[in-house]
Amino acid sequence: MAENETVERDWASFSESLPDGNEKLALAVEGIYCPACMTRIEKGLLDLEGVANARVNLTSHRLAVTWNPGETNPDMLLARLSGLGYGAHPFDPGRVKTEEKRENQRLLRALAVAGFAAMNVMLLSVSVWSGNASDITPETRDFFHWLSAFITLPAAAYAGQPFFSSAWRVLRKGHLNMDVPISIGVILALFLSVLQTVQHEEEAYFESALMLLFFLLIGRWLDHMMRLKTRAFAENLTALKAETAMKLFDDGNLREVPLSKIEPDDKVLVRPGECISVDGTVLKGASQIDQSLVTGETGLIEVSEGDSVYAGTLNGENALTITVTAAAKGTLLDEVNRLIDEAMEARSRHRKLADRAAELYAPIVHTASALTFLGWWLYGIGWQPALVISISVLIITCPCALGLAIPAVQVVASGSLFRNQVLLNSSDALERFANVDMVVFDKTGTLTRPRVGIVNRSDCDDESLTLAIALAKASSHPLSAALAAMNRKIKPITNATEEKGKGLFADHQGAEVRLGSPVFCRAEAQAEKVRAAHPTASLLAFAQEGHAPVVFALEQQLRSDASDVIARLKDRGIALMILSGDQPRAVEVIANELGIDAYHAGISPTDKIAMIEAQKAKGHKVMMVGDGMNDAPALAAADVSISPVTAAHVSQAASDALFLGEKLLPVLHALDIGKRARSIMEQNLWLATLYNVIAVPFAVAGFVTPLIAALAMSGSSLIVTINALRARAKGDAWLTDNVAFDEALNEQAPQAD
Repeated sequence: MAENETVERDWASFSESLPDGNEKLALAVEGIYCPACMTRIEKGLLDLEGVANARVNLTSHRLAVTWNPGETNPDMLLARLSGLGYGAHPFDPGRVKTEEKRENQRLLRALAVAGFAAMNVMLLSVSVWSGNASDITPETRDFFHWLSAFITLPAAAYAGQPFFSSAWRVLRKGHLNMDVPISIGVILALFLSVLQTVQHEEEAYFESALMLLFFLLIGRWLDHMMRLKTRAFAENLTALKAETAMKLFDDGNLREVPLSKIEPDDKVLVRPGECISVDGTVLKGASQIDQSLVTGETGLIEVSEGDSVYAGTLNGENALTITVTAAAKGTLLDEVNRLIDEAMEARSRHRKLADRAAELYAPIVHTASALTFLGWWLYGIGWQPALVISISVLIITCPCALGLAIPAVQVVASGSLFRNQVLLNSSDALERFANVDMVVFDKTGTLTRPRVGIVNRSDCDDESLTLAIALAKASSHPLSAALAAMNRKIKPITNATEEKGKGLFADHQGAEVRLGSPVFCRAEAQAEKVRAAHPTASLLAFAQEGHAPVVFALEQQLRSDASDVIARLKDRGIALMILSGDQPRAVEVIANELGIDAYHAGISPTDKIAMIEAQKAKGHKVMMVGDGMNDAPALAAADVSISPVTAAHVSQAASDALFLGEKLLPVLHALDIGKRARSIMEQNLWLATLYNVIAVPFAVAGFVTPLIAALAMSGSSLIVTINALRARAKGDAWLTDNVAFDEALNEQAPQAD
């Protein structure tokens, strides 16, 4: 874009006011190709007075910058970006996706041109090499060299555009990036090859320049594709977000309005087959919804009056009237997308180390190449052979392997976590998961499901249970609400009368039915038997005139895979502990069922922190898994923490990650993927370092030609990229990400179970 666009566009209208008085602006930045670009932009903006934060997302080329409006303004930010050599425009996911598609096609075209030209020039070079060893005539050699030049120069000019344009953009602003030495190496190789052809020399290096471009383009395209695959999950969620809603006005009219015009407590209508665009509570109607892409729950969920629904879920066969709790902002879908954005912007300890090394690369390699040229020239071999050696040094030290070593692993690991229902909320959580040797669980809502269930189902006949659920729907008592939620299809008994603190009764088909305490339902004898069998359960009695009363034992039930996950954690040698504020007997039952020996009940948030700190003092790396508001301090105190997405907002904010769905398996995935990712990060850093330690002395000593340098450099990049693919979970596909999400989004239609 032209620089004068920064004056014509009213940037202030694109910014967002934050509660602390600062302003925030999201921009799409053009020309970001390497970690050094990220560092330069972030440092350049943070140097401006009043800028509080600047974060660049290398995956989406998105810049999020926060500033004090009293000290700076958007025009100053854009001017600084322009001064650094980068253009920008308001961040629009649709536009970014279009530009990425265009960039992908550009890279593929350049790759095809470089590959086709390199194959042809290589054939000519093989003829020259074999001829130099036998009886080729100078005229024939010159003809092959000129033919190689005729193929190479236009092909290199086209295929090298991704590198040349990036290098020129920063050079004219007085800066450097990774593409500068690449461009210098290619241009010097071409210049020297043409010069040696004019001078009728035996050697030329056209194939080296093309092979360098070819392998560099392969690495850049692979990196580009991995980032696109990782973003597929976020794009699927974004695709679920509708931009409008059918609002019900007080006068009874129904009109389609933008989400920005929807306020909490408004009423909206969601027709059959439509995507729900707001978070809210069902006011009227009953239907089935598909919420698998948002919460991880599989299958269709029954919803009726009083049930919560979320933006991004798909309505089934019946219309729903919903009371809005959140619309344009603050929905669960927005929260998931925010976590994905933050995870992609995350820069861990290893990432910062690699970024710092890549940032220092350009001046160091230029100096090394110049000193190599100067040393060999003074040694007396002539300026042309000295230039060939310095070009080899310039090419072989290209830090593509170092630049890809950590980001490639983070991209693959983050994508694998997303596919396994884990959303990162902290920049270095991935590495801290790798260190965990002790897991501390809260009980209620973490090891157990958020809602209670009937634990003596075999003692309850179906007719009594159905009537009890129908009567429970007329009560607001927590136990009645839990019973009512067990079957949303059952219609409520509407003529019920409630006696506070006792229960409720109603006339049903000429007979009285009661639901409440055992005393209220005259079921003391039955209650004694149930209490003896289930001492920690809450009791709710039901009585129907002419029938024996029934007592339901309601208790929190373990998550469906809790026992399996706990057993697998034990197999890994991880220490386990339960810290709960619940009554001792309830905690003891859960601990015994799961086989966890260390547990503490009835403790306060302060006690939880003290116990976690005590374990850390013993040398343990503690992960806390909790969901309640009282767990937030403990989540923050642990070395790393994770919460279910149903957790209280304060707990979500304190956690390093969230997991979706009813199962605990994502907790195990977070540990496994984190450990594997850290190991591969370290491997990649060692591989990139070892490559330079071995390759650079050989290049400086003159044992490496530009072609061999290009092959070695490209090979090192491919090795770290392929190694990074191992960071995925074992069940994930190697190269195709999010297939299940794509199929669910495109093919799954709402239908009855």
